[in-house]
Amino acid sequence: MKNTLQELRSGSLMGSKRLKLACGLKQFPEEILSLAKTLEILDLSNNHLSELPESISQLQRLKIIFFENNNFEEFPKVLQKCPELTMIGFKSNQIHTVPENAFPSKLRWLILTNNRIQKIPKSIGTCFWLQKCALAGNQIEALPSEMANCVNLELLRISANKLQSIPEWLFQLPKLSWVAFAGNPASYQVPKNNDFESFHWNNFILKEQLGEGASGMISRAHWTLKKEDVAVKVFKGAVTSDGLPEDEMEVSISAGSHQNLIEVLGKIKSHPEQKSGLIMKLISPSFVNLGNPPNLETCTRDVFDEKTVFTAKESLKVAKSIASAAAQLHSRGINHGDLYAHNILVNAQGECLLGDFGAAMFYDINSTLAHLIQRVEIRAFGCLLEDLWNLIDKNKLEENLLTKWQQLIIDCTIPEVSLRPSFSEVLGKLNHF
Repeated sequence: MKNTLQELRSGSLMGSKRLKLACGLKQFPEEILSLAKTLEILDLSNNHLSELPESISQLQRLKIIFFENNNFEEFPKVLQKCPELTMIGFKSNQIHTVPENAFPSKLRWLILTNNRIQKIPKSIGTCFWLQKCALAGNQIEALPSEMANCVNLELLRISANKLQSIPEWLFQLPKLSWVAFAGNPASYQVPKNNDFESFHWNNFILKEQLGEGASGMISRAHWTLKKEDVAVKVFKGAVTSDGLPEDEMEVSISAGSHQNLIEVLGKIKSHPEQKSGLIMKLISPSFVNLGNPPNLETCTRDVFDEKTVFTAKESLKVAKSIASAAAQLHSRGINHGDLYAHNILVNAQGECLLGDFGAAMFYDINSTLAHLIQRVEIRAFGCLLEDLWNLIDKNKLEENLLTKWQQLIIDCTIPEVSLRPSFSEVLGKLNHF
């Protein structure tokens, strides 16, 4: 809920834990300091702010702060003085400089997507609690080696930058599970699939919108040539928190046919706004998202509806299906990068589809890093196994299954990255449950 300056100045917001102001602010309103004893979440996105006063350090209870779509050119070092700050967001500013020692000690979630940053400070290595780091859409040429000390890092988005090399230490971080680095000079380049058939925009009659993500909008459309309804995804064209839409498009095509992947039927050409698009098989409305994205508290872990309950058989079916789909992706040198329950569609029978390739990337399956890249994604699958386990109705559970399931979670999440199994090995184990 958005607040107003009038409410703030009148004192009617005293005692508030949350404050959201989007009213063309050019300066930080000092009246916010009147909430210092209680304020935990401050959202000043969509304003014209370019600096913060030293007095913001008086907000000693502040945990989360957002400044998306403002005019900052330098990351405010004063935030280091906010002792309880765990989440900081500066998406879509003009930040080019991040000073040393600017991050608070309890930082868990850092969002600097879509700025002009060329260098990440070495002091990020002191952010021991950092779990989620979004740096896509900048001009970063190298990650500081000190970042190897961020041993709690689980999700990293470094797509669409200027990385000249991908450091091996990155794939040895014990908890890293979701990583995206497509769209860099160092990224593995594959030839574009120009043989994939394209169809004219005028052959489609758009109907209702089915969904909208960071990279594009999906609509139901009637395909006049085939006389059938399909799903059409039109990409927005801008960099997202995960990476570049064109990378998502190429991966979607290269993923190939699999019963647990959404089938891609063709590409769109001659869009009136020159946008790219994909034609996909229409999914039955009986399929729903298995989970919901992480929230401010869970940070890297999905959240689930309390009513979502599966039998052991259904959960096992989902686990096998996703392992099979991921094994195919890895065999083609594709890392999904966002292997989460919220990117899985499932129906009442436990049939499922893995979607959303926004964070996906190609890698050279013959490279020395291939083994490690694959085992990082195995940890994401281990987290999914844990989530699926928590959704099972335990009343009719066999002790034998409990032991095997828990052991597989341990195998997939072991801190020594290189010792984790491959998806083919995981699938073999699941088939013997």
